[in-house]
Amino acid sequence: MKKTKMVVIVGPTAAGKTALSLKLAKAFNGEIVSADSMQVYRYMDIGTAKPTKEEREYVPHHLIDIVDPDCEYSAADFKRDAERVISDIVSRSRRVFLVGGTGLYVRALLEGLFDGPGKVPSLRAWLGDKARRAGKEALYRELEVVDPASARRIHPNNLARIVRALEVYHATGRPLSEFHRRHGFGEERFDTLKIGLVRDRRVLYADIEKRVDRMIEDGLLEEVRWLLEAGYTQDLKPMLALGYREMTDHIMGRLDFDEAVAELKRNTRNYAKRQLTWFKKDSGIRWFSPDDEAGIMRAVKRFFTQ
Repeated sequence: MKKTKMVVIVGPTAAGKTALSLKLAKAFNGEIVSADSMQVYRYMDIGTAKPTKEEREYVPHHLIDIVDPDCEYSAADFKRDAERVISDIVSRSRRVFLVGGTGLYVRALLEGLFDGPGKVPSLRAWLGDKARRAGKEALYRELEVVDPASARRIHPNNLARIVRALEVYHATGRPLSEFHRRHGFGEERFDTLKIGLVRDRRVLYADIEKRVDRMIEDGLLEEVRWLLEAGYTQDLKPMLALGYREMTDHIMGRLDFDEAVAELKRNTRNYAKRQLTWFKKDSGIRWFSPDDEAGIMRAVKRFFTQ
């Protein structure tokens, strides 16, 4: 059966994915499927750098604002929802542009997810209680002992992924990294042109700092304050994400404002490094400067006409 053609645009935060995807989708009769693990959440607009209302009217976007911040949403949920919207886009003779920086979401859709153990609610509750009592640092240290390969891939602040890796280990006696090695990921299920955006590291970091400054000017602190007052607690997975964690630390008195902003800039630079490390492992990605619009346009045109 003929595979659906899809252009995939990836790269680190602040690399220019949104601007490029708008131009490409408009030029090639396309619609954008967001592969961003934070843009799925309603009410979280500034810290997630969502496309604006005008941009979403200019080109249709999918999988943005689909769940509330207190709802669990996983790579498996994304895979299911993305397959549904892609089928709809193709049925209307439109082209698909998958755009985002969440590498696991992109890989889950393109290659599938390994058949690992399911959730164990009692174990998850026990680990959550342990995190509340001893701190997430204690869980991360345990992970470093029982599954060092997973610990290297997971950020020490990502409690949800730490809990999941420990849940798998305690449920099966085998590390999550072993399941990844044993099962791997399957053959790609779409015909893809994968475009990676990369620029000089110093320029990227300067753009990250400018983006954070714009977020602050646009009201990131007020957005986080509203979320907390609306009852979305600081331990929720999306509230631990970039921007939300640092502003919450300021609101709770753990950091002064300048410290929170500086930490957000530093954490975002580190996140961009991890994104690049993830995507650089994919030999199928063609890397472009975001300034090379003409070269990217030619590559996309060839892909759709070949």
